Amino acid sequence: MPLGRGFGVLWSANALSNLADGLAFVSMPLLTASMTDDPRLVAGLATLYALVRLLVALPIGVWVDRFDRRTLIVAANLLRGVALLGLALTIQFGVSSLVILYVTMAVVGTLESVADSAAVAILPSLVDRERLDSANGRVAAAQLVSDEFAGPPLGGFLFAFAAAAPVFAMGGLWAVAGLVALALPIRRSWRPPGDAPAARRSVYAEAREGIAWLARHRVVGSLALIGALASVGYMLPFSILVLYAQERLGLNGSGYGLLLAFSALGGLLGSFLASRLRKRLGYRWTIAASLLLGALTLGGLALTTDPIIAGVLLALYILHAVIWNICSLALRQRLVPDNLLGRVGGAARVLGLLGLAAGSALGGLLGVIDLAIPVAVGAAVFVACCLVAAIMLRGELTPDDPTTTAIREADADAETVWVTRTHALRAG
Repeated sequence: MPLGRGFGVLWSANALSNLADGLAFVSMPLLTASMTDDPRLVAGLATLYALVRLLVALPIGVWVDRFDRRTLIVAANLLRGVALLGLALTIQFGVSSLVILYVTMAVVGTLESVADSAAVAILPSLVDRERLDSANGRVAAAQLVSDEFAGPPLGGFLFAFAAAAPVFAMGGLWAVAGLVALALPIRRSWRPPGDAPAARRSVYAEAREGIAWLARHRVVGSLALIGALASVGYMLPFSILVLYAQERLGLNGSGYGLLLAFSALGGLLGSFLASRLRKRLGYRWTIAASLLLGALTLGGLALTTDPIIAGVLLALYILHAVIWNICSLALRQRLVPDNLLGRVGGAARVLGLLGLAAGSALGGLLGVIDLAIPVAVGAAVFVACCLVAAIMLRGELTPDDPTTTAIREADADAETVWVTRTHALRAG
């Protein structure tokens, strides 16, 4: 069932952007390796990207709440496109360097955070709250297809043709995504009746307001805690998964690629199941059951040496991860007031990124002892996540927020006016 013109525009822009991300997943490491054979510098690009996203998460959350989210999505994608097209030209004319590559990817990482945060925050104003699960599921499905299936092989093919080719393609895709986002409904500024404009505070003062709201709210705070723990549990096995596949499952590089591609099918299935499961079980038990599935699949993975069984378990694991992400994101979108969505999301994102870093480091340390240990510990972490969800996500989880409701009504009126004017122009 269609979710509306506004959602269709957002979905299209996200799909184009995600395809560019899929190209980057393969082509950027290949491009770095073509410039240096130092493993530290090759790995350093991913490290820089992660650090930039961590450092900018809180201020970007403030900007998403301060400024028009449509404008942020358009500007971030257009600027990413310009940055990548500039990098592609330096490669094409033989004047590129690691410094240029690192600086460009730092800029892209910042702009990606802006675009992603603004897209998450704008979605509740485009879709009825009862359909947020379906909307997030469709966005997740497009992301999986672009990031896991279409983007990586296309990126490898283009790089084999010419080093600059995938970079030109990425820049073009992001630029087109920005142009598509121009069709998002223009949102009018809304303020509760009687409220006077407040003096603007510093970025970090406003960021602290989002952190304080997150810490006070039982459900959304619990979701952030679970997200941080789940990030640790995710990176424990995935930080050493390539070694696990080689030494425990006996897979070569091609086999490892097939293992990851097969596991992504589970995520695609999860993107379609999440809304149906939530309607049947409710948020609390859908989230708890998905986290329990994550624990069981990692526990089985720690015990098996059969690559086929491992592939099925990983597919089920990714299925759990997608269902958890869709439900937790939709629940946060329904519970957080519209004027705090950016800041609360930024605070939660910081916790998740710290969890990823901690899980990666711990996975490497435990993997030195035995490669099965990080996988087993990851399973234990997900058991803890399941218990937290079952205990903390109780009671009424989706009360209406007056501010959010009023803003959505204003946006609906604005879109009605847009449609009416469009029909009038066509009739004329």
